[in-house]
Amino acid sequence: MPRRNGPPAVDDLTFEVRPGQVTGLLGAPGAGKSTTLRLMLELEAGRGVTLFDGVPLHAVRQPNREVGILLGDVPGHPGRTARNHLRMLTAALGVPAERADEVLDIVGLTGLADQRLSTYSLGMDRRLGLGAALLAEPRTLFLDEPSFGLTPREADWVHALLRAYAADGGAVLVTGRDAKAMARTSDRVVSMEGGRLVADQPAEEFRRTRLRPHVSVHSPHAQRLAGVLTERGAEIASAAGSHLVIYGTTSAHIGEIAYRNGILLHRLTDEVADLGPVAALHRADGRDPAAVPSGDPTPAPSGDPAEGPPVRIPAPSRAAVAPATPAHPLRYELLRLGGIRTPWWIAAFSLLASVAGALVLSRTGGASALSLMSGWVPHFPLPPAALGAGLLGALAYGQEFRYPALAPAQVPVPRRLRLLAAKLLVAGAAALLIAAAAAVLDTLVLRAFLGSGAVPLPVDRPVQAAGWAALAVGCAWAGLLAAGLFRTTALGMLAVLAVPLIVAPAVRLVVRSRAGSHLIDAAGALLSVLGGWPGGVGSTAAGVMGKAVQPVGCAFVLSLTVLLCAHLATVLRGRGR
Repeated sequence: MPRRNGPPAVDDLTFEVRPGQVTGLLGAPGAGKSTTLRLMLELEAGRGVTLFDGVPLHAVRQPNREVGILLGDVPGHPGRTARNHLRMLTAALGVPAERADEVLDIVGLTGLADQRLSTYSLGMDRRLGLGAALLAEPRTLFLDEPSFGLTPREADWVHALLRAYAADGGAVLVTGRDAKAMARTSDRVVSMEGGRLVADQPAEEFRRTRLRPHVSVHSPHAQRLAGVLTERGAEIASAAGSHLVIYGTTSAHIGEIAYRNGILLHRLTDEVADLGPVAALHRADGRDPAAVPSGDPTPAPSGDPAEGPPVRIPAPSRAAVAPATPAHPLRYELLRLGGIRTPWWIAAFSLLASVAGALVLSRTGGASALSLMSGWVPHFPLPPAALGAGLLGALAYGQEFRYPALAPAQVPVPRRLRLLAAKLLVAGAAALLIAAAAAVLDTLVLRAFLGSGAVPLPVDRPVQAAGWAALAVGCAWAGLLAAGLFRTTALGMLAVLAVPLIVAPAVRLVVRSRAGSHLIDAAGALLSVLGGWPGGVGSTAAGVMGKAVQPVGCAFVLSLTVLLCAHLATVLRGRGR
């Protein structure tokens, strides 16, 4: 689309990415390469169209099997291991969990699979990103400058991997700014400048017509030499410090001119574009590729390493079924929650704080059974375990937006009802576990200090236990829904704290009004009816309902209803778009 007071970022650009070939998109920074990829992936609005096997990407039934992408760094949590990160993505992509280990072997990270991402170097991080792009065995790879910033050894590895992928029938589109590396790696080079097509050529023609030999000169009098050569018609392409890059002449001619003008030269070299063949694949974990067992009995190709590296990449396939992301939301959410240490630390700290609160209440006396089993100290907005459950719920979506593993090329993270249901289920289960652990631990500690008969077990007080469990689950769900709406963990926790501090006082004001008194009378009548049910079930249900109509309970019900409706509205609006 045309930008304000300026031309479009990409204009009149047409080219083809063929299967079995590496297509290089070459251009200087700002030429529009990254924007082109985002337009092709429908991550930005444009007037053009990109067809994948004849259809646009939004009409492809299995987009994850159609294209694998790497746009920038890996959006993984630094506390997560590489193996856990890839297994979490296998659940989202609908591929077997064993595929994670296969990909780790392909990218040479098997020996480093259990290290945390925070310890990874740039080269290892780039390998992991390529592994994530290969997880679903896509037919096409879109890579935005995958070798930029890498050492020559790591860059050669990336080039060898792309060549091997194309040799197995895949189509590769890779952007870059190094013309020599692009000519050496690609089968076809598409050159861009200012968002427009400059040339679309086979690699051989590109090397012949656009990569000219030049002379590299190092001299303490480089600027003086540049002036003399310019007067004689030479083309100075680069003049940085003591280094000159000169076209349109030879090293012998430059040496004669420098000698006649008394200019000292430290280095005078003829340079050409070709850097030699693509290096063979090596492993980041230092293991010998020949000694690593492979699941594919096919021997590695021999001959020129540019024709086939010693690690075979499985050929792309469309036979497997890949449902919409996330394919297995429950498994994905369990791996996401348990793959880092943060939730465990939150749960441990919440339990310790709950025990401390229960001990404080035992000293003051007069505390209710619910306060004792939850460690809810007066003047605190919520019990420690409930706050911990709320924080876990807020992290369930907050970390998705901070480390968007589900959407490595786009923000925001796509909202799905199945993913929301899985997050609600897992967050609720985690809240129940923390609540139960806090209640049991507080009771055992208090019995140890006060005597076995001083404090009843939680099972002896079903109404209080049910109310305590509902409070913990309500905090977890409120934090989760708010973080999903506001896309941050901090606002999710603020929403949890706002329930007892803001919403509950507002509910109290409504209850004290005339309309509120009528509602209380109706609720009392309903509770009296429930209390008449046989078998003690009625009294328990009536007790739970009684807790729900209290100001804090009403505040949580009201807040959860509003947050859930708002979240569903955003999901439906996203589907409409």
